Amino acid sequence: MRIKRIELRHTKMELVSPFETSLGVELFEEHIIVRVDGDGVTGWGECVVEPTPSYSYETLQTAWHILKDFLIPGILGKEITGVGDALALNAWVRGHRMARAGLEAALSDAFARARGVSLSAFLGGTRVRIPVGVSVGLQATPAELLRVIGGYLADGYKRIKIKIAPGRDIALVQAVRKEFPDIQLQVDANSAFTLNDSDMLRSLDDYSLQLVEQPLGYDDIYDHSLLQRQMRTPICLDESIYNLSDTRAALALGSCRIINIKPGRVGGYTESIKIHDFCASQNVPVWHGGMDESGIGRAGNVALASLSNFMLPGDISATKRYYREDIVEPAFEVDADGTMAVPTKPGIGVDVMMERLERVTVRKEEFRM
Repeated sequence: MRIKRIELRHTKMELVSPFETSLGVELFEEHIIVRVDGDGVTGWGECVVEPTPSYSYETLQTAWHILKDFLIPGILGKEITGVGDALALNAWVRGHRMARAGLEAALSDAFARARGVSLSAFLGGTRVRIPVGVSVGLQATPAELLRVIGGYLADGYKRIKIKIAPGRDIALVQAVRKEFPDIQLQVDANSAFTLNDSDMLRSLDDYSLQLVEQPLGYDDIYDHSLLQRQMRTPICLDESIYNLSDTRAALALGSCRIINIKPGRVGGYTESIKIHDFCASQNVPVWHGGMDESGIGRAGNVALASLSNFMLPGDISATKRYYREDIVEPAFEVDADGTMAVPTKPGIGVDVMMERLERVTVRKEEFRM
């Protein structure tokens, strides 16, 4: 396939409701949509950067720069036989994993479409349905949190994840467990605590949690190993895991018992699959995180999560959890059994609605051979 045209779009989509974590409050989701055209085939991907460097050092501006000035020139006009060729051509660029992942996603969609297979099959997925959960942001009161959770349980979600932050932690967990004693429950701290909070974190062991996600520093592996030794509840690492090397180090140190995989965070599908396969070889379950993606990115998440070792429900919620109107059809829905269907049409398996995409586009730029 000769890559003849690549387009970048900065999109801004309003969330159904504010989403608050220990990192702040989000009202809109701003990402970069990547379109790749070659040999009559179009592929779509989503670069999950944000305007600010709160979750990652990458931002919309840095990712746009890296894509425009380095990654796109590396493949534009080139004859590429597969995604691996593109990765090899740009291997000299260090870091900038979210920028890489957005481009790899678009290329993967294009090559899957060219072969007439679903993205799930292209990546090695084996399941036609995946278990999904929902992530619930910090709410104004415990009562409001319980109300929101009750609504999601009524929608069919079987696993609930709540955000916690200093001063808004154990009391929330207690309230949720009292109201919903039997649900699959996780908590996510987004790196908000330190080892000085070990007493509170150890007390989470009393609430039958599936996991505690990233309680300590966003780039820490060692301190998590000290905390995990003190806790019965599995720690899951998210922000600390950037690649397979980090995964191996974390498991060797005993820093966690579960890994969250986000293709944007680790640099794309290829690195995600390496982490997935290594964890499977160690009997360590993985699950798929989310970055409030549009339907383009969500379709890719669903495809990746169809691989066999994504054992726990992922943060791949229905479209209506995030947006009143998505930029793809059909919308993603969760069934009463807490699962979501994996698209089977070629590529990402959903259609991009160009008029809707235009409405949420802040700026765009195209590159031709």
